[in-house]
Amino acid sequence: MVWLEKENIWFPDPYTAPADFPLAFGGDLSPERLIFAYSLGIFPWYSEGEPIMWWSPDPRMVLFPEKLKVSRSLKKVIKNRGFEVRFDTDFEGVIRMCASVKRKGQTGTWITEEMIEAYTNLYNLGYAHSVETYLDGKLVGGLYGVAIGGAFFGESMFHLVPDASKVAFVKLVHRLTDMGFDVIDCQQSTPHMARFGAEEIPRERFLDILKHSVRKDIPPGKWK
Repeated sequence: MVWLEKENIWFPDPYTAPADFPLAFGGDLSPERLIFAYSLGIFPWYSEGEPIMWWSPDPRMVLFPEKLKVSRSLKKVIKNRGFEVRFDTDFEGVIRMCASVKRKGQTGTWITEEMIEAYTNLYNLGYAHSVETYLDGKLVGGLYGVAIGGAFFGESMFHLVPDASKVAFVKLVHRLTDMGFDVIDCQQSTPHMARFGAEEIPRERFLDILKHSVRKDIPPGKWK
């Protein structure tokens, strides 16, 4: 078990991390540590009252933007449902909805006030982004994540009406494709992401991809 001190920003080698157990505990959620962690393929995930836990699971679920799959029914929804999609206009609204919306089989949330503050700081620095779906002027779905170079790290999504988060995700992938992103990190394997074309790959391959992607010349900043 590796305990991280706040004064020293470093992490154990993610290539040799446990497959399904945190590679480190402690530290803090400063922008510098979070950016460093994501660039190494490491992310925080813990619950209220627990120490910060840092993960780099193996295998890793990712979506290569060019492999996006959109069902015929979802294409119709995007065309006809009347959703409006915006980027980076209500980050705090999205992350707070992700924290508060009840999910089947889940009690509580890992998106604590500490996490909200930390990712809002990243948003203000241009590294975290939100995608918002509106219907009749009301925020009804969305997602947020972190972008470093040509890699996007998805964190959480929510919906208040059917398909709202799916529409946000499709529009995100289109945006990332246009910007030249290489990979979208979905972190954990889920059937939901698999339906969009996401796939499990060995962690070693993911980390190899990340070494090049995070160096890509796509500067941080708000998405308009």
